[in-house]
Amino acid sequence: MKTAGNIAIILVLGIVLGFIGRSMRTPAPSGPGPDDIVHTNEVAPGEEPLVTDSTEIANDDIARPAPQTTPIPGLLTEFELTERSGETVRSEDLKGQPYIVSFFFTTCPSICPQQNQKLKTLADKYKGKGIKFLAISVDPETDTPEVLREYAARFNADADQWLFLTGDLLYIRRIAGDIFQQPVNKGFHTERFVLVDAEGNIEGFYSWPEPKQMEKLEQAIEEMI
Repeated sequence: MKTAGNIAIILVLGIVLGFIGRSMRTPAPSGPGPDDIVHTNEVAPGEEPLVTDSTEIANDDIARPAPQTTPIPGLLTEFELTERSGETVRSEDLKGQPYIVSFFFTTCPSICPQQNQKLKTLADKYKGKGIKFLAISVDPETDTPEVLREYAARFNADADQWLFLTGDLLYIRRIAGDIFQQPVNKGFHTERFVLVDAEGNIEGFYSWPEPKQMEKLEQAIEEMI
């Protein structure tokens, strides 16, 4: 009987302690507390936003080409491609004046039209001032000279100043990687303009969506011309 009584007492004590512990336990928070910092897009009345202009967080650092003290065997150093006119354009023909290289494809629905609109702005600003623009297709099977002529007409591209080029895809990939240090593939390209000086050397890579980089590109063009 004494054993049974002891067991009953232990059970009662366990239940009581359980209730006490549950009442002392802190409930998990269902939301931020009064002292918690919450990051939102909203601005409290009377406060200024942390960033008032997207250019404040823009990347304005210009990428420069990797230095090469000696030529690397097997890498292309010259190129030739077919222009929309059907004529062959050689890198040797371009020496003597600076030029900007970009990569695109005519069926690109959004990025390429924006990119080429940036080029049109530059082309109009520097028309007749001794700088050329090269738009090289990364979908050459689609972008025949005839297709490029129709596409270039959308931007009223001057045939002497703004060249639209095509060729074999594998060869274009080599031109992009070996000469202009840009990764491209069919339907894929970077958002960079490559500025080349009159001697055929890369001056820098400029990201056209970045306003500050575009400002620096114009400054570099002004110095070259």
